[in-house]
Amino acid sequence: MSISTKGGDTGMTSLWSGQRIKKSDIRVESYGTVDELDSHLGEAKHFVKITQIRDILEEVQNKLMIIMGELASLDKQFDSPIQEIDVDKLTDCVHHFEAKVQLKGFVILGNTLASAKLDVCRTIARRAERRIIELNNHSVVNPHLIAFVNRLSDLLYIMAREEERNDGGIKYKNREAKVECKNN
Repeated sequence: MSISTKGGDTGMTSLWSGQRIKKSDIRVESYGTVDELDSHLGEAKHFVKITQIRDILEEVQNKLMIIMGELASLDKQFDSPIQEIDVDKLTDCVHHFEAKVQLKGFVILGNTLASAKLDVCRTIARRAERRIIELNNHSVVNPHLIAFVNRLSDLLYIMAREEERNDGGIKYKNREAKVECKNN
C-alpha cells in the first residue's frame, strides 16, 4: 500500500477514527502541531548530551503518538488515552530537574545548541497546547491530554536549563545590558 493515496488532493483528510474532515479543521491543526513537535524532539535527541534527557525525550515521543491518535479520533473511545499518571510522571521529572538546576532569575535562552533545540520544542509544545485548547472549545478533549502538553512545555524548559548547567552554566538576564552600535 502506498503512502500516497491522493485522498487529500481536495483538501480533506481521514481521521484515525475513519471520518473525513477538512485539512484546515482545528482538529487537524492540533494533531499536526503535535506531529511537528514530535519531529523537533527527534532532532533535539541528537544534540542533548545528558542520557537521561535523551531517554525522556524518546518516552515523550511515544506519548505524543498516543496524543495524536486521541486527537485524530472522533466519536470513538481511544483505547489507551493519556492518563493522570502520565501527567504525574512529567511533573516528577520537572521537580527532579528543578532541584538540580535551582533557577535564580530570568534566563537568556540558547546558551548551548542542545538547550536552544529544547527551547524550540518548548515553544512548539505551547503552540500545540493553544491549538488543543481551541479544539476543546468545540469538542471535548481529554483533560489529561491537555495537562500533559502543558506539563511537557515546563519539562522541556527545565531540561534545557539542565543541559546548560551541565555544559558551562546558565546565562541570566543582565539588567545593565546595553547594546551599542558604532559607525566606523
